[in-house]
Amino acid sequence: MAGAALSLSAGIAVAQPPSPGQPAAAQQAAARKPDANTAEPNTGVLFKPERADSEGVVTVEGQTIPYHAVAGTIVVHPRGWDDAARREAGPTPGSDLGAGANPQAEASMFYTAYFKKGAPSADRPITFIYNGGPGSSTMWLHMGAWGPKRIVTVDNGQHTPAAPYTVINNAYSLMDVSDMVFIDAPGAGFSRIAGKDKEKAFWGVDQDGYAFDQFILAFLSQYGRWNSPKYLFGESYGTPRSAVLINDLETGESVDFNGVILLSQILNFALSVDGAENNPGSDQAYITALPTYAASAWARNMVPNKPADIETFLKEVEAFATGDYALALQQGSELPAARKREIAERYARYTGLPAAYVLRADLRITGGEFEKELQVDQGLTTGRLDTRFSGPDMDPLSKEASYDPQSAALSSAYVTAFNDYARKTLGYGEGKIFKPSINTFRFWDNNHVPPGRGGGSPRAMLNVMPDLASAMKYNPGLKVLLLGGYYDLATPFYEGWYEMHHLPMPDALQSNISYHYYQSGHMVYANEASLKAMHDDVAAFITKTDNVRGGSAK
Repeated sequence: MAGAALSLSAGIAVAQPPSPGQPAAAQQAAARKPDANTAEPNTGVLFKPERADSEGVVTVEGQTIPYHAVAGTIVVHPRGWDDAARREAGPTPGSDLGAGANPQAEASMFYTAYFKKGAPSADRPITFIYNGGPGSSTMWLHMGAWGPKRIVTVDNGQHTPAAPYTVINNAYSLMDVSDMVFIDAPGAGFSRIAGKDKEKAFWGVDQDGYAFDQFILAFLSQYGRWNSPKYLFGESYGTPRSAVLINDLETGESVDFNGVILLSQILNFALSVDGAENNPGSDQAYITALPTYAASAWARNMVPNKPADIETFLKEVEAFATGDYALALQQGSELPAARKREIAERYARYTGLPAAYVLRADLRITGGEFEKELQVDQGLTTGRLDTRFSGPDMDPLSKEASYDPQSAALSSAYVTAFNDYARKTLGYGEGKIFKPSINTFRFWDNNHVPPGRGGGSPRAMLNVMPDLASAMKYNPGLKVLLLGGYYDLATPFYEGWYEMHHLPMPDALQSNISYHYYQSGHMVYANEASLKAMHDDVAAFITKTDNVRGGSAK
């Protein structure tokens, strides 16, 4: 129930603000004590909430915005913690204590919050922001997209040179329309997990969603933001997290949100073109990836008689992908040889791949194969997160790409920038190790029962489309914004479009969804022109939907 979820017995430990008379330096020194966020073994308390305060100013597209920043932690417990605690104290007749609950695990979730000075909370939207992975910290969206400072990286498809890196005022921060909370998932970044069977308690579709649910409820209470317009912003795995989370918040906690913003979306993992060969007989992933293959060839001038306008070109490719190509795949072994060759030749013209290669692949090419084959004659691997990037082949004889050139090109800059910024500007991190990403897959629980299935069997392959549809039906006023990059092969843009148009909900609710696409990759913001366009689109979405004095953000 919503009320019970806010109590300390539900597993939320909330940090109290420092006393008004305590000097800021003393506040930060207390928060920076080494190992203050390290689990204390053999005690009843695993973590203690932390807080470090700082001030700053950001100029967003000419508007100067002073802000107050808080870097800190909120402690949450896993799903079923309160029931399991009661079980240890003794059973209550008729109670359902929740199988698998772990009363001895805790997560200390790190966040950085930015509040515009002088803005009344009821008039000021607040956006909860996170990356994905699962297992990624949120340094990417923090230092590349929406935070007040932005890391400068090379955007010509090449490797950004090593340190010193340049961090600048972020002229496209969301501070002009919303306060922001950047959140690290349990175990990633400065977040930590401790206790018995600790990873299993937080690493899973539902476990992860519950942790973020409890974090948000605690944050709303701690900072008095219950009556603010509220938004979720997730990237990559952050998009299925958002689908699970918004359904939990809306239907389970009775907390309506104004909007959900999904960047580089994947809700149905059966549509992933990575590993699609392991699901023979299901061809939709090849269909929804084809427009991204074509966009990549268009950007590299590998399309004969290349149209000048990418949007017009992609409409043509989408018609082929969902028409003649889809029908050819559906015929399987009954597809006539002449027709198969004709389809392969059209596929080759759109994608820059040799027709003979397309035929050998039986018209079905995975993302890793495309990345390896597109520039194979030059000894180059094409990027996965952004196909405009290239790098030397790790293994010239491999069937698929062995690494991602964009990740290699940008990661050092982001890791360095956030480590430096957190310690020197936010005043947080002394004596701690920042974990840019963690390997969650050893313990990750992919089981998830969609809404309306009661205690039915979980799906073998994750699909949270029903979760998002459930939240939109429960709250018909909920608005959704889908953002994507044309050169993203991790979560192809047309895959997200396809998912949205197949949500199990009334057609009338489709008008609640809006779309924007950019000439960039998975990390749309890595391209400055795309970042500016994305800022303007997201700012307009928040301003239109915040319900403050007719939808005017303050």
